[in-house]
Amino acid sequence: MALPLMPKATAVWLVENTSLTFEQIAAFCGLHSLEVQAIADGEVAVGMVGLDPVANGQLTKGEIERCERNQDLRLKLLVPDLPLPAARSKGPRYTPITKRGDKPDAISWLLKHHPELSDAQLCRLIGTTKPTIAAVRDRTHWNAPNIKPRNPVLLGLCTQRELEEALALAVRRGGVPLSPEEREAQEGEEGYDDESPYSEREEAR
Repeated sequence: MALPLMPKATAVWLVENTSLTFEQIAAFCGLHSLEVQAIADGEVAVGMVGLDPVANGQLTKGEIERCERNQDLRLKLLVPDLPLPAARSKGPRYTPITKRGDKPDAISWLLKHHPELSDAQLCRLIGTTKPTIAAVRDRTHWNAPNIKPRNPVLLGLCTQRELEEALALAVRRGGVPLSPEEREAQEGEEGYDDESPYSEREEAR
């Protein structure tokens, strides 16, 4: 059941301005009747300003009067007939300033260990740009000598679930993941390697 905005403040207003029973107010606001009684007794929500559900379009005065006349009735929340706003995309991932310096390391790790991921997926996964990915791949990044492949999950740039979903999508689109032997070889390497599989796979695409 949908609840009104700020249920407790709405309950305060109904207690102070109507003759509705505690049960009716509790049912409408999603509270326990004892909590509504405590509000009426001044034991709960002391000093809280009541929120008028009539003024904000969640109830009508006629609906309140209808339920005041019959204690067995329950208030019905008004559903606005206004069109819902169009859903907006989340946009680029925001990364805290303290973690932005870790992105090249994460890009390097993903290129080495998951060459099946597209550049667009890398951009969404860790909130980077295609020019940055290209610079890390080509080793033209301004900080290339200091870049060390590090797992973006451990760096806090994405979650394990997000990474797994991206990998599953890449495979469905025809990406080829590393074999267990290739992955073991990658895990034994550090830093950049002229013969790294990801560079060869990118050239072959």
